[in-house]
Amino acid sequence: MDISGILAAVKFDASGLVAAIAQQHDTGEVLMQAWMNADALTETLETGQVCYWSRSRQALWRKGETSGQTQRLVELRLDCDGDSILMLVDQTGVACHTGTRNCYFRAVRDGALVRIAEPEVDPATLYKK
Repeated sequence: MDISGILAAVKFDASGLVAAIAQQHDTGEVLMQAWMNADALTETLETGQVCYWSRSRQALWRKGETSGQTQRLVELRLDCDGDSILMLVDQTGVACHTGTRNCYFRAVRDGALVRIAEPEVDPATLYKK
């Protein structure tokens, strides 16, 4: 795998980050959006387990390392400008830290923001708090 060639095609922002969207490979469900830096992208490509960059912790965030809710990379796609990554993944469990299947559980309906999905897992259980 030519990881250096892949990294060269990515247009990281001024902070060294690129938006990364995770989509369930077999259903098309959009699960979440997070950020990757070059190290996170490299680790993801090398291991097949999705790794992100946590802006709040300023550290690599290996999806599922504390919750067990992992993402296995099936395919990685780069958009036409190189400034956004789409990862087709196989999600184990829920993707959202709130315990919902995906992070897009609120929708604007009739002019109001409403919850359209309930948590499947108690977040305290996920993170053993």
